[in-house]
Amino acid sequence: MPKTLSSREFNQDTSGAKKACQSGPVFITDRGKPSHVLMRYEDYQRVIGQQKTILDLVGMPGLAEIEFEPAKIKRFTKPSDLS
Repeated sequence: MPKTLSSREFNQDTSGAKKACQSGPVFITDRGKPSHVLMRYEDYQRVIGQQKTILDLVGMPGLAEIEFEPAKIKRFTKPSDLS
């Protein structure tokens, strides 16, 4: 069962909230409505799926062995009339 804390409880016992994250996310409420979620960084990374950017992929080992032939871009056959 998920742990829920009011923002006041969270402010009064931050270390307790961090310990509660070991068993799952902790929902923090503001005026009775959920407003934040506290979770372990490892869980957050798993949730977002560690999405890689193009910069991450450029530095991949073994990249030189991957064959890549980009598609040719078709050009206009006649220039645009801008008059």
